[in-house]
Amino acid sequence: MSRVLLFNKPYGVICQFSRDGLHPTLADYISMPGFYPAGRLDTDSEGLLLLTDDGKLQHRITDPKHKLPKTYWVQVEGVPDEAALQRLRSGVKLGDFTAQPAEVRLMDEPTGLWQRDPPVRFRKDIPTSWLQMSIREGKNRQVRRMTAAVGFPTLRLIRYAIGDWKLDGIPHGKWLNINA
Repeated sequence: MSRVLLFNKPYGVICQFSRDGLHPTLADYISMPGFYPAGRLDTDSEGLLLLTDDGKLQHRITDPKHKLPKTYWVQVEGVPDEAALQRLRSGVKLGDFTAQPAEVRLMDEPTGLWQRDPPVRFRKDIPTSWLQMSIREGKNRQVRRMTAAVGFPTLRLIRYAIGDWKLDGIPHGKWLNINA
């Protein structure tokens, strides 16, 4: 039976076990031999990272053919109007590719959210808001690029779910071992 670790990755952690001498890595949080990340999460993003001991499952999770939805909580600068949300829902041209349509909605700030270290920068005269955004691609910095393209730069990005796996109940910087 395949095993999966659901890790609530903190800001600043690199999604690799080998140390680079500059940043914390997965090795600073997880001491389970034989597990490997199924995908990546940028160093400046937080939230759900899946690791597994099964190469076939790892491939199925990461292969774009399977199009597992990835759901993010996105804090943006400003308050997107319906036109900006519709652009995200229609797909956004990002220069080197056009992002596929996203499922997106405004949401309240997630309850029980941990403090980020370092804190998110705020501008006194510009409000922030939260989006729940699901995509089925996962290209480099895609969510950040999409929100910026519609005029609402991302301030904080937390991956909440990958397919049916969710962040619920996993404390910041901790992991949960489950059978897949």
